[in-house]
Amino acid sequence: MLFKDYDPLKKKQLSILDAKGKITNPELEPKIKKEELLKMYKTMALGRVADTKALQYQRQGRMLTYPPNKGQEAAQVGAMAAMEPNDWLSPAFRELNMMLYRGIGLDKLYLYWYGNEWGNHFPIEHRVLPINVIIGSQVTHAAGLAYASKILKKNEVALATIGDGGTSHGEFYEGLNFAASYDAPLVVVIQNNQYAISTPRKKATKAETLAQKAVAFGIPGIQVDGNDVLAMYVATKAAADHARSGKGPVLIEAVTYRLGAHTTSDDPTIYRSNDEVAEWEKKDPLIRFKQYLIDKKYWSEEEDKKLDEENNTFVGETFKKVEQTGNADLLDIFKYTYKEMTPQLTEQYEYMKKYLEEGGK
Repeated sequence: MLFKDYDPLKKKQLSILDAKGKITNPELEPKIKKEELLKMYKTMALGRVADTKALQYQRQGRMLTYPPNKGQEAAQVGAMAAMEPNDWLSPAFRELNMMLYRGIGLDKLYLYWYGNEWGNHFPIEHRVLPINVIIGSQVTHAAGLAYASKILKKNEVALATIGDGGTSHGEFYEGLNFAASYDAPLVVVIQNNQYAISTPRKKATKAETLAQKAVAFGIPGIQVDGNDVLAMYVATKAAADHARSGKGPVLIEAVTYRLGAHTTSDDPTIYRSNDEVAEWEKKDPLIRFKQYLIDKKYWSEEEDKKLDEENNTFVGETFKKVEQTGNADLLDIFKYTYKEMTPQLTEQYEYMKKYLEEGGK
């Protein structure tokens, strides 16, 4: 019923928790255990601190180009919390909070943005594919995983994420069309943060919503308040259940906002106003979720202050370790282009190895 009630062509957005943390749709409030709610909030809080500090490290010349996540924590954690442990995540490059929730260590993620590809090598038990900077291909990867799950009867759902700008790329359509044609268990979450770098959403497509693109695939689509972690949880849980039952993919549009820059190479003040940012700051996903937990007597301002101090210490110590041990081995550039090095790469590898052993002279 959820997808019928919130059909994107009806222009009705799913929302449960308002900007002040109050329940506005009590019949849809999910029954989530206290421990899981706190895990969700603590992940979002850690992600916010890790994100803020990553920006500082990059500005200090201690980290490479980094894509900020601030403002998109609910869209990520709400979706990830709704998935089963055996499900897969096929991320783009702005999914810090999703990967933290799944158990990927912050040291791994920092190592990647520090410039070492080993930070993109995740333990298989986490079911997280490598960070994908090539826009759109994460959807086709997820469609392949979903189809394999169906063929092998593994009962696994693949979740792919993409930005609003990414929905203009061919692989978004190809992946969803393939999965829809074969009823593969795929869920795609569009993190509509309003800008594809500097291109506003309204200029990227004439579609009134991104969720309505689901109509062309013959699958359900739903538009959700992406700053509402409970609404994201409910929508993604319903989508995963739908996909797992053999009915095919679901497309979710999470309407959120990138409070920071597209990446640390971007200056958002050139293409958007401070007033616009200030309006979205009032919808901060952490503020509303924290208030919800306080109202339920699950959390307090004192605990929040302590958590923030712990997170700042943990993030600082984590990056310090990355700086001390995270430099890549120069010889790795030859090893991983192919499963086995070609004769030419082997020759180059041996030459460079000898060169380095002789002191680089």
